[in-house]
Amino acid sequence: MTTAATDHLAALLDLPGVTESVSRARTAVDGLLSHRVLRRRSAEVTAESALRGARASAELEGAGIELERLRGQLRGGGTITLPSKDERGARVVEGAVRLHADLGSVLGAWKHSPAQALARLHVLAAGDLVGADALGRPRAVGASYDDPLELGAAPDPLEVSARLDGLSRILTTPTRAPAVVVAAVVHGELLALRVFGSLDGLVARAAARLVLIDRGFDPKAVSAPEVGHSELHHDYAEAARGYVHGGAAGVAGWVEHCASAIALGAREGTAVCEAIART
Repeated sequence: MTTAATDHLAALLDLPGVTESVSRARTAVDGLLSHRVLRRRSAEVTAESALRGARASAELEGAGIELERLRGQLRGGGTITLPSKDERGARVVEGAVRLHADLGSVLGAWKHSPAQALARLHVLAAGDLVGADALGRPRAVGASYDDPLELGAAPDPLEVSARLDGLSRILTTPTRAPAVVVAAVVHGELLALRVFGSLDGLVARAAARLVLIDRGFDPKAVSAPEVGHSELHHDYAEAARGYVHGGAAGVAGWVEHCASAIALGAREGTAVCEAIART
């Protein structure tokens, strides 16, 4: 006799505040998806959402640039430069833009082989910053890693491998958990594991967006949850530390934070729609 597998993600809905915050995020995105502009010009909204999301994600990684400055540099076909002349930061921005622009090409792999998709996300994000031997490969024993959110010591590579396998199984197993919860767990796990040791934040936020696309929550990627996280940047690191170290309460707080960011990202998408409607 066999028993059904435990739906660990659905169990998170029993944590205080989670169901309510997920409902608010769903309502916000549904409002965006009903916007009249999306009937004919959704591709424009998707492209703008990708750009705004990329800029915000790079900012959370410590590489800030104004949206119009970034737009102008991309339009001119030139290399990204930051006002601070931060060369690494400029490459982070370029990686974020490339990652978000090519996110759709990773969707097929994400559905069937999340680990393969994550490797591709890292190649897109870090192609200008790390050597070819480290691109898309989990960090080795003793390798250094970035910790921009001050999460503390990262798990060792053996634990990373085991938890990645577990995450892949969860992602490829049916669950009653809504996409917001799944995205929050993927985002939090990748931040906690620091799988590649570089630009893991960019990868984590892009993977969370993939979840929302893949599970039909925002199928055309017209919202910009990364903008929401950026607006809530004072809480972002603390919420992530809660996910890593805070037990069930910390996980609940992280899911609520992610849901709030998604709702704000829907507001950003609506603003994009309104701007396009005026042109």
